[in-house]
Amino acid sequence: MCGRYAFFSPVEALRNLFDVPDRPNLPPRYNIAPTQPVLVLRPGQGEQMETVNPGPETLTLMRWGLIPNWSKDPDIGGKLFNARSETVAEKPSFRAAFKRRRCLIPADGFYEWRGRSGDKRPFFIHMTDDKPFAFAGLWEYWMGADGSEVDTCTILTTEASEPVRQLHHRMPVILDKGQFQTWLRGSVPEALGLLRPYAGEREISFYQVGKAVNRVANDGPALIEPVGPDDPADQMSLFS
Repeated sequence: MCGRYAFFSPVEALRNLFDVPDRPNLPPRYNIAPTQPVLVLRPGQGEQMETVNPGPETLTLMRWGLIPNWSKDPDIGGKLFNARSETVAEKPSFRAAFKRRRCLIPADGFYEWRGRSGDKRPFFIHMTDDKPFAFAGLWEYWMGADGSEVDTCTILTTEASEPVRQLHHRMPVILDKGQFQTWLRGSVPEALGLLRPYAGEREISFYQVGKAVNRVANDGPALIEPVGPDDPADQMSLFS
């Protein structure tokens, strides 16, 4: 699963990842949570598979937590921040977006927790080269009865690969750069072929971090500082 992640790379790293000229002026974020605005890359003109001459990819902000366009309750988005790869093509909440509205969500790492109930320890999972990467995502456009409009997104998940399997049996779908266009503009069978545990060009690492990340209100680079199991800083973070 993926319920918390970080994206703090500088603009140039983002441009190198996606090959786009956009220069978003966004602050670094170390504790991104569902229902918050997140940066998303999507093809121009939206409906990528049904557009004869789709525009270039664009970066935009969306709310994390997908609201299906048929839903009357926007609060459903708070529950749909992940979509299981195994059912995404059939599940009513996601199947239209999977067919027509795929996107990429940049990240520098994500968090997972391990341990006994009541004493779970957070870990930061990242690429060993410390460069940003992209989650496979879906996006949706929703309009409320009062005329309010919002674009929302979700992150695809799949079975965990090593070393993430040591922490949790699920993980986000991570795509290598050479797979981006297939995900954004490919056919449904081509896209389904990408929904698998990560076994790409780069190596994944993880380390334990302090419990301050447990509180959504906390942010800042201290959240990704490594700590040991008995580190006093980790204990103090419980009261931050």
